[in-house]
Amino acid sequence: MNSPDTSNEVRQFTVSEDDDGIRLDRWFKRNLPKIGFATISRWARTGQIRVDGGRAKPDDRLSEGQVLRVPPGGEAAHKAPKPKRELTADEIAEAEAMVIMQTKSAIVLNKPPGLATQGGSKTTKHVDGLLDAFVKGEEPRPRLVHRLDKDTSGVLLIAKSPSAAASFSRRFAGRSARKIYWALVVGVPDVREGTIDAPLAKQPGTGGEKMHVDLENGQTAKTRYRVVETAAKKACWIELEPLTGRTHQLRVHLDAIGHPIVGDGKYGGQDAFLTGSISRKMHLHARRLIITEPGGGKLDVTADLPEHFAASMDQMGFDISLSDAEPDQGPPERSPAEKKQAARQHAKKYRKAQRTPRRSRGEQPKKKLGKKSGGRPAKDPKGKS
Repeated sequence: MNSPDTSNEVRQFTVSEDDDGIRLDRWFKRNLPKIGFATISRWARTGQIRVDGGRAKPDDRLSEGQVLRVPPGGEAAHKAPKPKRELTADEIAEAEAMVIMQTKSAIVLNKPPGLATQGGSKTTKHVDGLLDAFVKGEEPRPRLVHRLDKDTSGVLLIAKSPSAAASFSRRFAGRSARKIYWALVVGVPDVREGTIDAPLAKQPGTGGEKMHVDLENGQTAKTRYRVVETAAKKACWIELEPLTGRTHQLRVHLDAIGHPIVGDGKYGGQDAFLTGSISRKMHLHARRLIITEPGGGKLDVTADLPEHFAASMDQMGFDISLSDAEPDQGPPERSPAEKKQAARQHAKKYRKAQRTPRRSRGEQPKKKLGKKSGGRPAKDPKGKS
């Protein structure tokens, strides 16, 4: 791929996983910001921009793997960059509170649930709008490298420079970056470990706001999963690793096998909510990211669970040390067998406490945790070992 700074020759770019589904004009804004919208429109109108050899319009959506042809020039039409946005003291504090760590090339955030990654027609508060908090002097404005759904929490990587953003984007596109998620789901899959292989496409009639499994016309989508612990048959804690990067991939895949993410009413409907004191917020968290930095070396970072997720884990008696996704912390204080035994005892005590005791006449029954069944009947496709 040619350098974005080269403007005297035709350039070709392969659409990365991170840019899958983005509009053509927004792809330019993200990857070739020096080229103005008027130039993009003129090139599209005259057929100089090509996607997989065909003409394209500024509002066309791109797909991962497509080849984008960009003609020479265009930089002269670029307007001066927007001045740094002045943030309030509260906004700066909010941005700084999300920081997990910083390196020479990256800022790693722990995005809270309920905060959008980018803005939209009805979204004015978002992570991208808070990045001016990290601009110092003449330094370039930090850039988003990937995105998380609004209600998904966890690790979000921010590049400190355009060159760092390009390097990280190549890692994501080449799938050398590892993203590990935690989720609580309704019920327990029959197959405890495997890969969900189910092509995804936009669901007709939703304006692109919702995805569904489309075995004939969908784009390849694969998710590796492992059940870490179970709370009887009511719910379980699952570790997930997306092997592709489709919109809402984890949410659609888990619902497709009959085990929606707890709190994900968009895909699971009422079946996605547990009774009792378990939060109705979505329980999906980007727990860990492992990626190579531009100058070499490995960035390996984890994000703490949000309050509602941590409370649910505690109520169900789950022990986070049982996760394969946890970074090495040196010799454990207890052996793995001891940890598993302790976790089982914790879960057993919790389930026993949740059982309805015998009650005297007139006494109100206590609410029980979870649904009566272990989730809806499984739908195609099944998880495959």
